[in-house]
Amino acid sequence: MMTFHRRIATQINIMGMELHAEQSDYAEMENVEISDTMLFYHVRVALKSAVEGDPDKYKQLVTVMGPDERLVPEKVALMVTCLKALSGSVSCLDIVHHQSLISSILKMSMWNYGTDVMDALMELVISLATFSGQYVDLCLEMLVSNFMPPDSFISLLNQSRGILRKGQVIDHVHKTLIFIAELVPLSPLRLERIITERMPHIFTKEPLILIYVENMLKLESGEIGDRVGRTMLLAVMDRLIDLDVDIAWDDILQEDFTKGIFDMELEDLEGPVDVGQQDGDELRISWMERYFSGNLNAQKLDSLMVLTFEHLNFCKESGRLRQVFDTLLQSFQQTVLTAYKSKFAQFVLFYACSLDPENCGRRFADTLFHKFKTSRYPEWRMSAVAYLASYLARAKFLPISFVAEYLESLLEWCSIYCSNQSGGINPKAHKEFYAACQAMMYVLCFRMRSVLAVPHIRSRISKHIEDILRHPLSPLMVCLPSIVEEFLRLAKVTRLDVPDNFVSSNLLESELSMAFGGRERLDMFFPFDPCLLMRSDRFIRPNFVYWSMVRSSYDNDEDDDEGTSDEDEIEICTAGKGMNIANDGAARSYDQDLDEFDNEMSKMSITPKVAQWFGGELRTDMQMPSRIRPCPDSL
Repeated sequence: MMTFHRRIATQINIMGMELHAEQSDYAEMENVEISDTMLFYHVRVALKSAVEGDPDKYKQLVTVMGPDERLVPEKVALMVTCLKALSGSVSCLDIVHHQSLISSILKMSMWNYGTDVMDALMELVISLATFSGQYVDLCLEMLVSNFMPPDSFISLLNQSRGILRKGQVIDHVHKTLIFIAELVPLSPLRLERIITERMPHIFTKEPLILIYVENMLKLESGEIGDRVGRTMLLAVMDRLIDLDVDIAWDDILQEDFTKGIFDMELEDLEGPVDVGQQDGDELRISWMERYFSGNLNAQKLDSLMVLTFEHLNFCKESGRLRQVFDTLLQSFQQTVLTAYKSKFAQFVLFYACSLDPENCGRRFADTLFHKFKTSRYPEWRMSAVAYLASYLARAKFLPISFVAEYLESLLEWCSIYCSNQSGGINPKAHKEFYAACQAMMYVLCFRMRSVLAVPHIRSRISKHIEDILRHPLSPLMVCLPSIVEEFLRLAKVTRLDVPDNFVSSNLLESELSMAFGGRERLDMFFPFDPCLLMRSDRFIRPNFVYWSMVRSSYDNDEDDDEGTSDEDEIEICTAGKGMNIANDGAARSYDQDLDEFDNEMSKMSITPKVAQWFGGELRTDMQMPSRIRPCPDSL
């Protein structure tokens, strides 16, 4: 303790406030209270001198608080004691006369100091914020500025000492925010505004924007999350959308409109590949690296989505997922649904649904179907039904009964629409109807065999489909030819009664489909096409249905002139082998059929080896997946 007090005495001399020798000796022999009292006295003298027009001592105090590249122990100790003295002297501070001192303090970056300085600085910030309302915003801005490290610290973030410092800073910042929120009830409202206004733009360096969002998500799940959490999540989703729509596809996708929508799945990769040396995952990673390694915004989006996925996992473990999903649904309806260039951000909703299919999964589907039926804007309705179709087709975690329920609701809507129409083909006038019909066919292309395997479902769906497709509105003539052709092919395999007068054009799209798709090309909108972000993909892939998995189950029947009956075996190809589920032909109840089929489907691995893609061979002559572009404007 005596050594400490000698250092304090030396520091006070540095500030130009000399102590008498006998006072210093006395301080060394007595307790710290005396030293603190004297220090507070001299700090107050310096503050008073600035008001009285004698700035010398005040300037020396400002210098102590100023930045210094050489933080020797003496300098650090002086800074700590002065900060503590100022904490006890906030009543002497004047926001006008002491502006330079307050500015120096609030510009301090905790990333440059150890925990002793952090503790003293946070104590002063709390004292300022709780003493006068004029300091609240300044203190909150200072804390938010410490969400991110200075540029000079970025290189240390992957090192052990950098990781340690990051944890210390974040811990101090959030404890201080919580303390201020308890003492100043309106501060969370002001904090929301400051955080959203200071949120880094999309061109900010990746480590900085990641740490900022990490702090936002920590607030969302923290002690003041009930007051600021919704705003934090909405702002994060907005930033994901901003990054998403900034990623251009023009240099990535090669258009070939002679190929069908289902022939252009992600697994159908371009270029020569040694199948013997690379499995499907390696090929996928190779493709992603080829096109996204130089796209900085794609990499930022990927990292931010991983951070968001991990946060959703934490919310599930802590029992908060349903509450958080309310905010995600709000964000989806306000921004994602109407962002026609969105390619990846919507997978946040997809992943949240996979964590809780019974609640979140159903609420998402209900929201989409409700939007489709009730929205006043045709484009929003078409976008909603495209999302619904893509979700029902791609979500592996959805039971067949769930898919069948919404498919029937969609068919009923189409049937009612047909009953109220007497005219013929008119893509622009009936664009919502054609969008719904295309959605129905798209879902069945992925789910036809499993849905029709249940007799009760088959009988109800078959009647609706036949009436809709034979109506004078002629959806088979207007919807995307590639989807129509695949739907009819699979309908033949499963012996579903549909019109057989469709003439294949071998084209991806037609003038009629472009007409109902409109300027936004919503006829080409498949929002849950495979996720091409490398790190995010590992969260989505286990819960995702790929076209090659579905196609493989029909390939053995494609050349069978007799088709496939309900009593035939259902074969799903798995990695390197097949799995047969035989139908014993016994009469079973509707619920028993669904429960048993869902149980069997959940046991299956539906990821085939490369050699099984698209009928057992990899087509190296195919182009890049031009359909994987929920961005219709990229056309």
